[in-house]
Amino acid sequence: MSISYSEASRIFKLDTDNTTYMIGISPEGYAGHIYYGKKIGHFCGAGMLRCNEIPGPSVLKREKGGFQASFPYEYPTGGVGDYRVSCLDVSNEKGQNGCELCYDHYEISDGKPSLEGLPASFDKEKDGDVQTLKLFMKDPVLDLEVVLQYSTFNRENIITRSVILNNKGDHDLSINRVLSACIDMDNRQYEMISLHGGWARERHISRRTLAYGQQAVHSTRGVSSPQEHPFIALVTPGTNQEQGEVYAMNFVYSGNFVAEADLSQNSAVRMVMGIDPYDFCWKLNCGCSFTAPEVVMTYSHEGLGQMTGNLHDFYRAHLIRSPYESENRPILINNWEGTYFDFNADKLYKIAKDAHDSGIEMFVMDDGWFGHRDNDGCGLGDWYVNESKLQGSLKSLVDRIKALGMKFGIWVEPEMISPDSDLYRAHPDWALEIESRDPLQSRAQLVLDLSRKEIRDTVMDMICGVLHSADIDYVKWDMNRYLSDIGSVSVDSGHQGELYHRYVLGLYEMQERLVTEFPNLLLENCSSGGARFDAGMLYYSPQIWTSDDTDAIERLRIQEGTEMLYPMSTMGAHISKCPNEQVGRMTPFETRANVALAGTFGYELVISKLSDDERNMIPKQVERYHKYHSLIANGNYYRIHSWDDDEPFDCWVNTAKDKSESLLTYVQVLGRPNEVSRRVHLSGLDPVARYKLEEIVGGPSTDNPGDRNVDAPSLSRPEAVEELKEIWFGDELMNVGFLIPPLGDFRSRLYHYVKT
Repeated sequence: MSISYSEASRIFKLDTDNTTYMIGISPEGYAGHIYYGKKIGHFCGAGMLRCNEIPGPSVLKREKGGFQASFPYEYPTGGVGDYRVSCLDVSNEKGQNGCELCYDHYEISDGKPSLEGLPASFDKEKDGDVQTLKLFMKDPVLDLEVVLQYSTFNRENIITRSVILNNKGDHDLSINRVLSACIDMDNRQYEMISLHGGWARERHISRRTLAYGQQAVHSTRGVSSPQEHPFIALVTPGTNQEQGEVYAMNFVYSGNFVAEADLSQNSAVRMVMGIDPYDFCWKLNCGCSFTAPEVVMTYSHEGLGQMTGNLHDFYRAHLIRSPYESENRPILINNWEGTYFDFNADKLYKIAKDAHDSGIEMFVMDDGWFGHRDNDGCGLGDWYVNESKLQGSLKSLVDRIKALGMKFGIWVEPEMISPDSDLYRAHPDWALEIESRDPLQSRAQLVLDLSRKEIRDTVMDMICGVLHSADIDYVKWDMNRYLSDIGSVSVDSGHQGELYHRYVLGLYEMQERLVTEFPNLLLENCSSGGARFDAGMLYYSPQIWTSDDTDAIERLRIQEGTEMLYPMSTMGAHISKCPNEQVGRMTPFETRANVALAGTFGYELVISKLSDDERNMIPKQVERYHKYHSLIANGNYYRIHSWDDDEPFDCWVNTAKDKSESLLTYVQVLGRPNEVSRRVHLSGLDPVARYKLEEIVGGPSTDNPGDRNVDAPSLSRPEAVEELKEIWFGDELMNVGFLIPPLGDFRSRLYHYVKT
């Protein structure tokens, strides 16, 4: 049993293979946090709850207020004396805010229950490795039952948390704030790690010392957002990839969120995560329930690398449902940069034919195939095929391209509506809007009110009809603006505060229908690049477009922040043309390929406009993707170095779970005068095994600095090996390392080692 209970001490103990989490019940019935850390084999004493420790003058020991100021609540509530950040704020029928929860009973069961209407982790193997604890807490004044739900995933060292509110009383309640998880801990000079950015520079890693007061990352944009990410970690000083303690939370949700760390006057830290309370008020009517989204927690005492490994293994095994999760994805090319809105069937076929001749496996028809969509100012919402533009039916085009041996995909943006569209002219009240205000337009589009079922059904009926009309293998689901003008004509004034969350629930329902009706469809989510790259989306799509920034050098930091949490196979990553459209940089074709190899791999360019050398490299890149993708997607990822001004190179390693092979990717961002070789180390190998250097891909610049298309050196060319020997012991590669010579700006190499 991974979850156990001591009746004598009234302590719950949740174990994974390497961690322990303990909850205690105070004499008054409060649930308190005792411990989260390295696995221990016994229960702590009940005194670790500090029930008799009250700060301040001795007179406060007779008062509840002193106790409230320092008790380490497992799920703190507001309005009753705990002035730290709360997880739950509830108002009664008179509008008075206050809630106090006391323990009632518990349940322990095997497996993992689903969460109604929400993405959530699951117990795929059903082999006893996963257990769930439910703590039933009650507020007798409100007749409110709060179920704290914990699930342990032993092998992955993960604990998930969610909360269910049940109104058992005769009066309606207002939920003004409902978070999903909290940990109260002693301060240890923690540093806080989060991910920040903006469009085209998503998920850059931020690290700062935790100061007194509240420090938060959050989104009120209706999506998880590129500005902040639904992740937070507290780490001990000096934590790096291999050492130090890490406490991490990640939110399985795709809307507004808050992740917060609060350092109090007593040098205690409260770490919380959940739905952002901005413009949130949920009416919990008599007899009704509310389910809060899931938080994924993990602890590591072996640095950030172990945290990453825990999360990668967990998401692969317990969140991503797609049949593509463990498979190579078809290498795609789309027509956007080649045609924009100006295309017909013959133009698309020519792009597909050139791509097929180079070894690319799927053609994606991008924006402009539907309604009267000849520019980005019209047509969204009119999801019927423009047969005039396509010179016939969609099926005829699909069949023509499939005759080449390629798969076929399309682009959609189901959540949006153009004012210049047939759908809007018929239903102007279907867009989110505030009465008497002109709604904000972004990209000449408005947001559909997905809280309304008739809208969801109408849009999905149209899109599913298109998908049924032809043999479609792939859909890219885009969303190109944030939410604003949060108002619905179908909701009364008492429920307008539910719209943000109801929008997300509507989105989940739509995507659930899509993957259920088309179980073999490859769905890729996208939102203005990577604005909705979150764990909630992974439940529906095994890959998400990482960023609209396809420059290989900019992608290094974007992809590093992303793969710190998510498996590399989830990152949409493509090779684009040069000069790059986002930053204007010129990078070698080989480097663009090596960086994109870390993700799903594809092309965002026009093959006919490439040089002969570049075009000839594509079949080799396709072959390389199929050779290495399983290792990258399913193996262990190790971050070796993050490029900075002092050491401007980037390096990571993918090692097979069985230690049979390892692939090191090295990118030299900038060269230096008088530069010497750099020593790098592999990770995760068998120290006593022998490994053969099977392949080197990439090389230093040639005498002609304008030549960006140098043939990739390999072991068939002895001069490319330099002084590297071909056979190494695992402990040599991990501890002694090997030397990589200067390569030149923006150049890269792959080193593939195989166990002999």
